[in-house]
Order: sequence, then C-alpha cells, then structure tokens
Amino acid sequence: MRRAHGGFTLIEVLVALAIVAIGMAAVMGALTSSANTISYLRDKTLAQWVALNQIANLRLSGQQPPTGVSNGDTDFASRSWHWRQEVVATEVPGVERIDISVRPSEVKAGEDNGWFTTVSGIWGDAVGTPNGFQPDWGTQTFGGLPASPGIPGGAQALPTPGVPPPGAQNPPGSK
Repeated sequence: MRRAHGGFTLIEVLVALAIVAIGMAAVMGALTSSANTISYLRDKTLAQWVALNQIANLRLSGQQPPTGVSNGDTDFASRSWHWRQEVVATEVPGVERIDISVRPSEVKAGEDNGWFTTVSGIWGDAVGTPNGFQPDWGTQTFGGLPASPGIPGGAQALPTPGVPPPGAQNPPGSK
C-alpha cells in the first residue's frame, strides 16, 4: 500500500514559484512606470514654472521685449534649465505674443524637439489689468489693513464690482 504524504510535490512548488515570480515582475514593472511618470511630471511642472517666471520677469522689467528668438539659461529648483523665447507680432496692434519653451540643460536635442513645455503670454500697450482694477498705493485699505506706502504719481483705484468704495456705510445690495 501507498502512504499519503501531507507535503507538496516538486512540480507544485515550481509552478507556485513561477506564478509568484510573474506577479512580482508585473508589480515591479508597474512601480517603475509610476516612478518614471512621477519624475516626468515633476520635470514638466518645474519647466512650466521656469517659463512662467521668464514671462513675469519680462513684464516686471517694463521694457518691451525685442521681436524674434532669444535663448538663455537659468537655475531653478537645484537644476539648470535652458529656455527659448520667441516674440511675434499679433493681429492686434500693440500686442505681441511671447512663447517660452523650456527644457533641462542636460537634454541635448535639436532646436525643435526635446522641449518639456511651451508657455505663451502677451505683452503690449493694449493689455489691460485684470478686472480693470488699478491699485491705489496711497491711502486705501484692504480688508482693514493699511495699504503700503504711496508712490509718487500713484494710480487711482477704479470701482471694483462687489467691493464698496472706501467710507461707504451701506454697500449696494446689503440690508
């Protein structure tokens, strides 16, 4: 008579080991893909910040950027970034479009590829401020806080929808 053993055969152990190995390979592939995606999204986000900072620097300089293409490098988030700026005229007189393309400096690619992002902005005399609001840098208070010290020839505040003028007792629409 044959005796029954309570263990596994070698074939059963090898099949189970193969199934576990295939499952582990799939999990490792998913983790690697996730890590690569996170790294790419981080770099793309930083590149967009570099481009937005470049547009902000142009606007804050107060000087009209020259039409055409220019290049530069900047350090941001402990990395070196290469940017390309293209300023082109638009159909609206007095308005130019600024396209900033950015990639990490270590990416050596052709002139038209390898860019992580391209951000567009506008510049010109016909560009208004958001909501038509011009800040009064003199005596106006904001939320009960005093305004910053005035500047010579400061702009006057224009009415802002939904905000009562300074000194108003009963703002419109209140009871």
